[in-house]
Amino acid sequence: MVPKHLKHVAVVTTGGILLVAGIALLVLPGPGMLLVLAGLVVLSNSFPRLERHVEPVRRLALQGMRESVSSPLRIAGSVLAGLALIAAGIVWGLVPTLPFSGWPTGSGLILSGLILLGLLGYSYRNVTRERAAQSA
Repeated sequence: MVPKHLKHVAVVTTGGILLVAGIALLVLPGPGMLLVLAGLVVLSNSFPRLERHVEPVRRLALQGMRESVSSPLRIAGSVLAGLALIAAGIVWGLVPTLPFSGWPTGSGLILSGLILLGLLGYSYRNVTRERAAQSA
């Protein structure tokens, strides 16, 4: 059995990482508001005062999700950004003369690209389902 304080630390750490990654993705390419929402939901389990922020962020996240896949150009740009992050991660992992070179930096870039592509696929699937339900 996991001690209660260790479970609390794990929840707070996970929520904090999701929140920080989401905030970073607000200025980088990608649906950062979805990660901000996920972080707030996780943290609100430990900090009930955060619950009042969940619904406004949920509305913004859903709006951002729809906008991120609103046109083929936006989808293409996001896919290219995700692939560029993955390629940059491979380069940073393999080329030792780059600043901060090595696999810790490279794997972070690769993970960022994979998260971006995963969230883009999630957004596309949900928006497609939403449109199909509205037209039915």
